[in-house]
Amino acid sequence: MVESIARVKHIRVTPQKARRVVALIKGKQAQEALAILKFAQQSASEPIYKLVHSAIANAQVKADRDGEFLDEQDLYIKNAFVDEGTTLKRFQPRAQGRAFQIKKRTSHITVVLATPALRESQGPANEKKASK
Repeated sequence: MVESIARVKHIRVTPQKARRVVALIKGKQAQEALAILKFAQQSASEPIYKLVHSAIANAQVKADRDGEFLDEQDLYIKNAFVDEGTTLKRFQPRAQGRAFQIKKRTSHITVVLATPALRESQGPANEKKASK
C-alpha cells in the first residue's frame, strides 16, 4: 500500500471557502478528483488541483523508491483537510480619522492519497461471516 502526503501552507484562501472545495473530493479516486477540481468554479479549486497533482507525483516517486508498481488509477483521496493559517491584519481608513480592520485569512491544506489495502489476510474472516 502506497500512501503519500502533500501540503500547502499560507495559501491566500479563507479556510471556510477551501473546506467547501475539499468536501467535493474527499474519498474520490485521484483522477476523478482532478476532473472535478478542473471544472469547479470556486477560486480555491486551482491551488487544491495543484496540490492533488503534487500528491500523485509524490506517490509515484515513493513507489519508485520502494521498487513497487503504482497505477495512478488505484490512488484515492484517503483524507483531505483544511486548517486555519495566520491572519494578515490590514487597516482601511474610514471617516473622521478612524481605521477599519480587514482580516485576510490564510489556509494550510493537506491531502493524503493512498492505494486500497489488500484484504488477503482478512479473506478467511470474511468467509466465516458469510457462512453464518
